Amino acid sequence: MKSIRIGSWWCALPAWAAVAAFAAEPLSIFDAHLHYNADAVAAYPVSAALDILRRNGVRAILANSTPNDGTRALLAAASAELAVIPFVRPYRSDADRATWFRDPETVTLIEAELARGAYRGIGEFHVYGNDAASEVIGRLVDLATARGLYLHAHCDERALELIFGHNAEARVIWAHSGFNVPPESIERALERHPALRGELSYRYDMTSSGRLTSAWRRVLLMFPDRFVIGSDTWVLERWERYDEIIAWYRGWLAELPADVSKAIAWSNAEDLFGAMTVGRAAARAP
Repeated sequence: MKSIRIGSWWCALPAWAAVAAFAAEPLSIFDAHLHYNADAVAAYPVSAALDILRRNGVRAILANSTPNDGTRALLAAASAELAVIPFVRPYRSDADRATWFRDPETVTLIEAELARGAYRGIGEFHVYGNDAASEVIGRLVDLATARGLYLHAHCDERALELIFGHNAEARVIWAHSGFNVPPESIERALERHPALRGELSYRYDMTSSGRLTSAWRRVLLMFPDRFVIGSDTWVLERWERYDEIIAWYRGWLAELPADVSKAIAWSNAEDLFGAMTVGRAAARAP
């Protein structure tokens, strides 16, 4: 559960990093973990949400929402300036988060949404430990694999292994790269599962005094093509602080070689979903 409020974490962004991040033309950003949930829809009309993305140089988003109506609203607003990659979420409301993985109606919900077309994956969904051994999860993993869909899983290490145990061919984006899983364990997971990608929202342990830690630098440079970034706008506070979230990413991305920072900020996610899908959105980007 993402219940920990992060205080003034962005204040640790050092002046030199801010200058490095903003003095040059900014990187195009692919936000690979964005929610447009019911509360955000009420607070931020689509036009306002798009303005937030535009001013931050976000040219593509992986959208998933509770309910899925928010994702469809963003998809309808896609343009040459903003690509929208829709994922179907297995929640009718937040209450489903604690039960969806053992509710047979989950598969019915997902299949009904997939029938609408356009969806490229399933999730973000939450599952932990041995709950990932359920029949519902097995059916979900097989469905996604058969249809060439990605799974956006917020899970711990045990659940991740069980997901791949259902089907070794599954393609998984690991939300928050396990949230509090240490980089050394992430490294081992990436070695075991070539189709695994790590998403980096809420990984504030990546930096210390505003600089990348040596452990995180190691794993990013070891697997420069396996990480993506996201805002995780799961509550309104995250929309309110969107600028600071992206500034934090730009700060530590500026410490990496240019080709690696571009890959993590944009190219890795673009490669997952195909240049034909999102290439036009970057055409006007710096």
